[in-house]
Order: sequence, then structure tokens, then C-alpha cells
Amino acid sequence: MNRKTILSEQDMPRAWYNIQADLPNPLPPPLNPATGEPITPDMLTPIFPMNLIEQEVSTERWIDIPDEIIEKLLMWRPTPLYRAHNLEKFLGTPAHIYFKNEGVSPPGSHKPNTAIAQAYYNKIFGTKRLTTETGAGQWGSALAFACNQFGLELKVYMVRVSFNQKPYRKIMMETWGAKCVPSPSPDTNAGRKYFEQNAEHPGSLGIAISEAIEDAVTTENSKYSLGSVLNHVMMHQTIIGLEAQKQLAMVGEYPDMVIGCAGGGSNFAGISFPFIRDKIHGKEVKIIASEPTSCPTMTKGPYVYDFGDTAQTTPLLPMYSIGHDFVPAPIHAGGLRYHGMAPLVSRLLMDGLIEARAYSQLETFAAGLMFARTEGFIPAPETNHAIACVIDEAKKAKEEGKEKVILMNWSGHGIIDLSSYDAYLSGKLVDYAMPDDEIGKLIKELEKYPKPI
Repeated sequence: MNRKTILSEQDMPRAWYNIQADLPNPLPPPLNPATGEPITPDMLTPIFPMNLIEQEVSTERWIDIPDEIIEKLLMWRPTPLYRAHNLEKFLGTPAHIYFKNEGVSPPGSHKPNTAIAQAYYNKIFGTKRLTTETGAGQWGSALAFACNQFGLELKVYMVRVSFNQKPYRKIMMETWGAKCVPSPSPDTNAGRKYFEQNAEHPGSLGIAISEAIEDAVTTENSKYSLGSVLNHVMMHQTIIGLEAQKQLAMVGEYPDMVIGCAGGGSNFAGISFPFIRDKIHGKEVKIIASEPTSCPTMTKGPYVYDFGDTAQTTPLLPMYSIGHDFVPAPIHAGGLRYHGMAPLVSRLLMDGLIEARAYSQLETFAAGLMFARTEGFIPAPETNHAIACVIDEAKKAKEEGKEKVILMNWSGHGIIDLSSYDAYLSGKLVDYAMPDDEIGKLIKELEKYPKPI
């Protein structure tokens, strides 16, 4: 019985899949908040290079991956597809559980799949320096690694609560040559007002994005880079699902369900979009996005136009949101604490092609511990949300006596997150579910903007 399925380097996909070509309903455009009119690509040029803007608005189904990017991805790709035999045995389930191990990349997560691509396109465009934000630090360390590979400078604004919880992520970024500061910081107008009110403000991804954008547009030869939410980021990650399709075919399986955790949507998009294409064209497959109860964007938020950041410097984006002023509870899944969901993932939820579930912090750590004690690998706290959902579905398959095939994206390892496991094991973690009335207050302001159709 094969434990893992390995794809050869020659069989690694040579093109990304762009789901915009197959959407049953087109994506509503981003809007200029001042006029309410759709923005044009040239309006984004102060922030992004034109070659990435062209990918952002493209409706071509397949975009070729340049050889220079392939060369870098081959440092760790294709990633192995594992069959979780020990977890299946522990649960006593007839389900076949597969997980795509994205923790084998140099920074330990799926994030470099787009970091490498974004660094490359900025390099050939002539950009000298990038800025970005990071929550748990997975994105910041991935972009630090990518910028090092292509000789770019990088400054990272890291959400302060994660900066304090995960000091080794900062060291990883610095090892690859990046500068990392806690956000809110005194370095930008966007961060200074929060920093001066409270020097220990926990921060949020929305504030950190505002700081990184302000830095990019006010510094010569700089651009901004985002690790999730945007269309081209979702597309770069589809190499995960495209590889998984080939690997499952090698063992004669096709998933009944595909599961990923979702904060901004990138790893969920990566594993699921190629299978959603199959679903659009007639395949029966359930697609589930798993998020925290403390940041219930898809399970409690409305589908609205909202800003991508706290300082309202981005266009209005059509997405499920709990409001850009959201300041998250200091849970340990820092990568899942974003107030909105990617417009593409939001559209798919609106159209009923995917479903969303929310899990509490304690339930997800219990799931992560079960995984580590059966399969050996210690998952990132974000990944634990997907594992909790997989365990639910595997138990359901046992009750129904059905041999379901479950595919999960194991989006990253938790070796840099051991302090969160220590907090869980010593009983210091608590659950938090965001109340409906709090969400109502945060989204009240959005009523003045148009509704996405």
C-alpha cells in the first residue's frame, strides 16, 4: 500500500489555471470608492507592476508559467500527496483521506507558490524593492525567500500579536535578507495613529496592508505584494490542485470532497479551483472552506463591497466581509484573521459551488494534535481548521458506511508555531465566537456602497 504518491519533475504543470474563464457568473468589478465606477488597470500601476495587473484582469483559461519560475518551483515541487492511513485507522473510517503536503517548501507553507511568481514579475518589470504585510508570518517569510532568490529588497509589516507570538518567523525573514517590523508601526501615517494610541496595539491584517501600501506608493522603485485575496494570487496557487489531480489519477481515485482552510482564500483556491472547474462541467464533488469562529467571514458576514484594508486605500472589492475595521481576537491561526474573503472565492460561495464552515480554536488544536499523533507531521494552526473539517467528514462517512475519498490541502507545518501548541497543551487557550451584533456594527458603514450583483 503506497504511503505517498510522487509526481516527477517532468510532470509538474507548466501552466496555471484561471477560474475566471469558467465562472458561471462573471466577477463584479472592483470599484473606485469616490465615484462608484469600476476601476481601470492603469489605476493600479502605483501599487502593482503591469504584468501582474494583466494577470489580475485576464480571463484566459491557462497562463503559461515562465521557465525562470519553473526553475525556482522545482526546488521543492512537485509536492507529495500522502494517504493518511494512520488517521483513517485511528478514526475507524472507511474514508480514504489524502493530503497534499505543502509544508515541504523552504519557508514551510504553500505561500512561495505565488511569492516566487510575484518576485519574478516585479524583477523583470524593473522593481527594486517590495513591501508587504504578514499575519502569522508564513507569507512574509515566503516573500523574503522569493525576494532573496531574485535579488529584491523587502520590508514586511507583521501584525503585532503574531510578531510577539512567533519570533522565529521574523528571524526567518531576516535570514533571507528582509526587514520585518511589528504593525501598527510608527513608520507610516496609517500605522502611527494606532501606535500612538496604544504602542502594544495587537494590530490586524487590514492595518498592516494599509502600512505596506502607503510605504510602496511613497518610496521610489517600490511596489506592493499581497499573499492572498487577489485573482492572480489565487491563480498562482492552482499548481497545488493541478498536481493533486495528476497524483490522484495515478492511484485511480477522484475526490468526493475537497477541503482547505480559508483566511484570504489562497491555499483553499490552490487546492480547490481545478476541481471546481470539473464541478462546473458536471462532476459531483463537494468543496468545503474551513474558517475560525473568531473571524467568521463566510459563515456570518454578508456579500458586500468593502475595502481590502483598514485605512481604506484600496478599491472596493466584492467579497464576504465582516468589515474593514475588524480587529481580531488574538487567536493563534494568524493567517485566518482577515476581515474579507477573496472576490473569486466569495463569488463561488454566492453561486453555491462551495460551502463554508467555522470551527473553534480548541476544536482545531484537538484535530491538529490527533493528526500529529497519527500521521507524525505537526500542522500549522491554520491547517488545523482543514483537519477538523476532514475529521468531521471522515466520521460522517463511518456513520454512513460509505468509502468517501477526501482530499485536503495540508497548507503548512507548525514547527515555527510550537508556542501555540504549548499554550494549548497547558490549558491557556480559550474559544471565541464573534457575536452577530458586533458584526452588524462593523458592516453598518458599508450600507452606503453599491451591492455586488
